[in-house]
Amino acid sequence: MNVDRVLLAEPRGFCAGVEMAIKALAWMVRAFDERVYCYHEIVHNKLVVERFEAMGVVFVDDISEVPLGAPVMLSAHGSAPEVVAAAHAAGGYTVDAVCPLVTKVHHEVRTRAAKGYQIVYVGHAGHEEAEGSIAVAPDSVHRVEHPDEVDSLGDLGDNVAILAQTTLSHRDWEGVVDAAAERWPDLWSPGRSDLCFATTNRQGALLDMVDDCDAVVVIGSTNSSNTRALVKLAEEAGCERVVWINRAGDLPHDLTGTVGVTAGASAPEEVVEAVVKALSPANGVTVIRHTDEDEYFPPPRNLRDLLSAVRGFAGLGYGAQPPTTHLDDRSIDASAALEALTLRGTAN
Repeated sequence: MNVDRVLLAEPRGFCAGVEMAIKALAWMVRAFDERVYCYHEIVHNKLVVERFEAMGVVFVDDISEVPLGAPVMLSAHGSAPEVVAAAHAAGGYTVDAVCPLVTKVHHEVRTRAAKGYQIVYVGHAGHEEAEGSIAVAPDSVHRVEHPDEVDSLGDLGDNVAILAQTTLSHRDWEGVVDAAAERWPDLWSPGRSDLCFATTNRQGALLDMVDDCDAVVVIGSTNSSNTRALVKLAEEAGCERVVWINRAGDLPHDLTGTVGVTAGASAPEEVVEAVVKALSPANGVTVIRHTDEDEYFPPPRNLRDLLSAVRGFAGLGYGAQPPTTHLDDRSIDASAALEALTLRGTAN
């Protein structure tokens, strides 16, 4: 490669919801001696999932695959109400790591359906988040992806609402909402956008640098919706070459000139660092800062209570005083939690 300069998007990589979910599963692995199960991939990143699998976590696509009494975590993408109920009924310790922004959409679906609305839901077919949101009120929700699908919907009456998968791009959302507003002039939409602020920020950072790039490298797994949106956005912005990779080893060897680097919301920062190192720009790295992010989502309450109890019991009987403060989860980032978990597994 003969890369002159790297433009590094900021923000990039882990969002607050992904941080919360990864740390929650890492804490759960450390809290239980027995095997921990997770319903669906905790986040859509192959490397993160592989690391948890190496620590003994079993990912399942059907809650019936979880043995009775086993600890189970529900993924960040949100689960159907019947899945949540089945997980609790199985009798094990259950932690729901759903992103709070997805919880907001579930609440909106439930509330609008209870008021007699038909809901146009903008989301990708087969995506776990979309399936979980639709399952909240399946008889009232009609999924679309493209503006031309709005006209093909049947007669939904006059009370129509529009909601969205949180990881969509603004361009995907705006086209559909414009078509829906034209068909239903009294269309209800939430006062605060369903679109994830982190997804929007990463797209904004990409647009800030794309015009100055000969190529853009987007880091993330192929089943990540927000990563796919970054790839699509770079292509639509006219970038001559967009490279979508999962790890540094996937980089092509013929990149030249100025290369932009960004990462989807579930891609680890260690991969970004490895990619920049592999690109080895002759004239260094310039950070393109779109905005600062300081959002923080705490672990689910029942997991916080469990961790407090474990820390309290850890000091009993060994002459040590029980801890007087709660675990400062906010001061630990998900990458550090994953690294600590890996080191623990290696030591064992």
